[in-house]
Amino acid sequence: MRRYWLQGIAVTVFVFGMGWFASIISDYKIFSAFDSIGQALQDTELTDYAFNKLRPEPKVDDRFVLVNIGYLSRGEIAREIAMISQHKPRVIGIDTFFNCEGNLYDTINCPQLLDTLGNLMLSNAIQEAGNIVLGEKLMQTRKLAQQDVNESDSLEISDPMFSEYSDEGFVTLPTNANSQADVKLCRSIWPTFNVAGKRELAFSTAIAMKYDSVKTNKYLARGKEEEIVNYRGNIEVNRSRVVTLKDNDIATTNFKTMFTVIDHSDVLSGNFDPALFKDKVVMMGYLGTELGDPSWEDKFFTPLNKKIGGRANPDMFGLVVHANIVAMILNEDYIDEIEPWQQYLIAFIVCMLTVVLFSVIDEKLPIWYDALSVIIQLVQLVLLGFIVVYTFSGINLKLDLTLTFAATALVGPCYDIYKSIQNEVLHRLTKRREKVLTE
Repeated sequence: MRRYWLQGIAVTVFVFGMGWFASIISDYKIFSAFDSIGQALQDTELTDYAFNKLRPEPKVDDRFVLVNIGYLSRGEIAREIAMISQHKPRVIGIDTFFNCEGNLYDTINCPQLLDTLGNLMLSNAIQEAGNIVLGEKLMQTRKLAQQDVNESDSLEISDPMFSEYSDEGFVTLPTNANSQADVKLCRSIWPTFNVAGKRELAFSTAIAMKYDSVKTNKYLARGKEEEIVNYRGNIEVNRSRVVTLKDNDIATTNFKTMFTVIDHSDVLSGNFDPALFKDKVVMMGYLGTELGDPSWEDKFFTPLNKKIGGRANPDMFGLVVHANIVAMILNEDYIDEIEPWQQYLIAFIVCMLTVVLFSVIDEKLPIWYDALSVIIQLVQLVLLGFIVVYTFSGINLKLDLTLTFAATALVGPCYDIYKSIQNEVLHRLTKRREKVLTE
């Protein structure tokens, strides 16, 4: 039995070596032009199935009210804030910042400066509310950007006449997109980010901190540089009316209305129940020109997207992404991950056990080896897929078994290659020994 285990260890090391070599070759993207299926599915994960199919329909979270600001002027946003704040919400987060783009403070490049009254109204509304969280953007100076590192050394923030009366949190999400026009897939969030030696809170973290500092500090105590967003729901609206959609092609996700939403026209006209905002988390931001607008602006692909593979349309506005993150913090409903060393250990053990099984079959049932080895690999891949999906949906644990999948796929051909090399070496050694003995 000992030789089986030694064989298992040797072949497993060979599998990992071949996998390492294959990863180096793939970095050169030699075959990318022919990999249309891979390109279509490159942003797909097994856990997306759990997000989409294996979770119950969410209930509307009554702690949240999402307010669309569309393309309102600063004066109109000020009116919205004033009307909302008089009903005593716990916190108001505004998913934008008020400044001049590129720090070009002239009326040609920044026409908002012409609206002097609107700017004063907005500054006063923020000051009067006293519980505002404004957005800010993580930035890189040109020198740092040239280094291609995931760091930030500066922030784009609102002008002092607004920011000095509010808290701030960065709205930047890790999407790997280079611009707003690029495809933006959001799976995770930076709870905090170090900017020039100072810890900055994410927009969602800052909002949650104002609502419940105890739970938010527990969230930060997890000490994770990047958290997977535990998406629970979206909003689906149809022309200014929140609707629950069943088997409707209009729907972009399988999980629909989780948050109460209200359009800017209803707020400004006073068309709402005064109790709507009392003690709530109010989050204001862009949800289209009006509710129901299928705009792609500030919209993201998420794991809740109705199309799991080859996604066509982004499904969630940035404001709703942030709302999901705040809800995750307040519900203490996190997704845990296994450590990198655990990923390697699981892959090594599974691969080694597979090789041992192959070795036994190869010796005891050589006629059936080819058929049985293929069947075993297929069964393993299916079982691993089920384990990943149901562990994720059942206990919120993301098992990243990419290495295990790769090792399982490679173990069959690598075993055959290793055995051929081994047999050839043994054959040569035997012939050499016989030659020496005959001489």
